[in-house]
Amino acid sequence: MSESPQFTTPAVLDDIDRDIIARLHENARISNVELASAVGLSPSSCLARVRSLRERGIIIRYTAEIDPRALGFSLQALVSVRIRPGARHLMGQISDELRQQPEVAQLFFLGGAEDFLIHVRVRDADHVRRFVLDNLSANPAVALTETNLVFEHHTALSAGLRTPL
Repeated sequence: MSESPQFTTPAVLDDIDRDIIARLHENARISNVELASAVGLSPSSCLARVRSLRERGIIIRYTAEIDPRALGFSLQALVSVRIRPGARHLMGQISDELRQQPEVAQLFFLGGAEDFLIHVRVRDADHVRRFVLDNLSANPAVALTETNLVFEHHTALSAGLRTPL
């Protein structure tokens, strides 16, 4: 797949485009016939819209959301990381290493007091402790970590996908 374009201004989308995107975000496996009916288009017009959204780089991929508990990961945590000032040149390397860890669900590079926020999925509290000790605290470039347990996690539609009521 080609690389997504770098948008300098928001893409031009009408209400039907936004409705298509929101419905695909909710269920990427919806059939074109069902999608067309839901957004009030003919199947051929709907398919053309979806193709246009892909070609313009607005839809960049389709994915499956997996319940981490089904894989034995019953605990989620957010770990914030601050890198030592003298080690800032290692941030790319640290980021690459963290993204390779199987526990890492998401990795955010931040502007602010913290440098990274890591969303991890783990089996239990001991597993998150070992992740932090082995992958962060043992790294001399890491100045500080803070771990917060996630009690509930909800995925919402991304900003701008919902059509105002």
